[in-house]
Amino acid sequence: MDARISKGRRMRDGMTKGLLYASSLMVCLILLFIIGYIFARGVPGITAELLSTQSSYVRDTIGILPNILNTLYIVLVAMAVVIPLGVCAAVYLNEYAVSKRLVRLIGFAVETLAGIPSVIFGLVGMLLFIQMLGLQAGILAGGFTLVVMVLPTILSNTLESLKTVPDSYREGALALGSGKWYMIRTVVLPNAIEGIVTGCILAVGRIVGESAALLYTAGFGLVLHSFMTALQSSSATLTVALYVYATERGQIGVAFSVATVLLAITLLLNVAANISASKLNRKEKVR
Repeated sequence: MDARISKGRRMRDGMTKGLLYASSLMVCLILLFIIGYIFARGVPGITAELLSTQSSYVRDTIGILPNILNTLYIVLVAMAVVIPLGVCAAVYLNEYAVSKRLVRLIGFAVETLAGIPSVIFGLVGMLLFIQMLGLQAGILAGGFTLVVMVLPTILSNTLESLKTVPDSYREGALALGSGKWYMIRTVVLPNAIEGIVTGCILAVGRIVGESAALLYTAGFGLVLHSFMTALQSSSATLTVALYVYATERGQIGVAFSVATVLLAITLLLNVAANISASKLNRKEKVR
């Protein structure tokens, strides 16, 4: 009887493992198909003219260099604000907050914020940053709107990562005479860096891929601006440009080329973030 039960259990375990492997393989194949299809349609249309000039309805030219720079500008602005804000909020909730009711309330607010559609963020961002605060449609208004959008991602990932740091690390640092902030800065945060970087990668992915919120806050401008000028000037990111070329102009080939550049930028940013995280981990291990 025991041998029969053991055999049945092994069969169920084998079937479960097989289903997990099959599901993982299916996810990888779908991802490879999407990337391969976009690259196959978009790479032939990528030319030096496409990457270096700016779009003009009058001269009938197409160039996405302004959109590439605008995408990088908005990533820089949004991440420069949301990383310290999200990490500090997570550190407060995990290390300093005493009231469990307050922690639950903030957690509920973060979960609710994460579930709001992006077009709602765009409308609220337009009303708050443009109409009430007087900002012009551009990188600054769009970046602040995206800060509110991706804040739950940074905060949640950082909070979960901080919870994985063993309490013995904290107790050991405090026992050696370390102050609480010094302990957090030198012991807790370095051991939670992988989760923080993961949250940053997810946030960058959402920022780069966002279009609905930016239609109301960053604008449709396809003109090349400097960083300071773009902060208060209508500046379309790659996703907004993709929308314009695919719908208003009906140029699907150009839209696929824009999507290819967008995918390449996203992959490069993710690789750079992972390399930075690996270097930080090695430095901490050496210490």
